[in-house]
Amino acid sequence: MPASPSPVPSPVTSPPPSPSPRHPLPAPSRFPPPVRPRPAPATGQPDIARAAALLADPSRARMLKALSDGRALTGAVLATEAGIGAPTASAHLTRLLDAGLVTVRSSGRNRFYRLSGPEVGHALEALALIAPPLPITSLRESSTTNALRRSRTCYDHLAGRLGVALMGTLLDRGLLTGHDGTHRPATAVRDRSSGYGHDHHYRLTPSGLAALRQLGVDLDALPPRRPLVRYCIDWSEQQHHLAGAAGAALTARLLALRWLRHGTRPRVVHLTASGTTGLADWIGLHPPE
Repeated sequence: MPASPSPVPSPVTSPPPSPSPRHPLPAPSRFPPPVRPRPAPATGQPDIARAAALLADPSRARMLKALSDGRALTGAVLATEAGIGAPTASAHLTRLLDAGLVTVRSSGRNRFYRLSGPEVGHALEALALIAPPLPITSLRESSTTNALRRSRTCYDHLAGRLGVALMGTLLDRGLLTGHDGTHRPATAVRDRSSGYGHDHHYRLTPSGLAALRQLGVDLDALPPRRPLVRYCIDWSEQQHHLAGAAGAALTARLLALRWLRHGTRPRVVHLTASGTTGLADWIGLHPPE
């Protein structure tokens, strides 16, 4: 008989290797749960009532107006401008800080407050159009009102009759182009009676750029993210004045040359004798009375 075939041995399977004791596999419970991003909170309409409530207090309004020329002032100076004591002023400034209307920095023992941005100043300018005038009870108040209308700063650029005249001369001399500098409410689309304008596109001509450099304005040092030329509708004159990086740099240069000087009241600036001569020689500007 033929021999029976030998049985095939079954394959020997080795047990899976044990993990190295030096590198144990983490237990499933050690894995953190997946982090699901939280949806961004929905934002609704602007809270005008809250902003209006902050501005409704006369002391806070006076402090904000004092800061509207873009400079930083101490709490003591702001308390004097508002006619209140230091503890009361500190409480008001805390509310303005919490609302994001002002910022603060410390220098030694002093804390310097500044508007958080030009939008706050423009909001105050817009409210001035609908606000009833305060009664003038002293010669000092009358002088301040007239000085503000004559020449003032709108945050960091020149406004008032002098600011409007400066922009008009730039247009007349062909240094600036884009419109004639006149605000026409009947045909305005987005422009309002105060604040930044949007309906027209002004730009400096090559001659205008050369004129600014001739005056000593370093155009290469201007912030690149800020528009070079913008315009505001002047609330007191209802005409355009020059804003943007060029407007701010030009105003800073006029102050550095001492053609302009700051007044004793916030926002007021005065044209000096050398400024009268210098503006006439530079672009033929003869300031209005």
